[in-house]
Amino acid sequence: MRYLIRFTPTFENQIRRIKKKDKILFKRVTKKIKDISRQPEHYKPLRNVLKGFRRAHVNPFVLIFDIQGDLVTFHYIKHHDDAY
Repeated sequence: MRYLIRFTPTFENQIRRIKKKDKILFKRVTKKIKDISRQPEHYKPLRNVLKGFRRAHVNPFVLIFDIQGDLVTFHYIKHHDDAY
């Protein structure tokens, strides 16, 4: 099953900046987004304050997203040290 993808405005701004600064990282992130769209339940659910969200690593960054029905919403991408 393929899921629909939605980006928050914050995520879109972050991706735009990454695309300008680091083309290789941008390609890795887009590949990871495609992987997540195929099987989002595979990725680790978060706890505590971020309960309901999931994470995917694109070293050294983390993609934070959630799943609602057949919609995957990407909220932000941050360096691992700042994400949690």
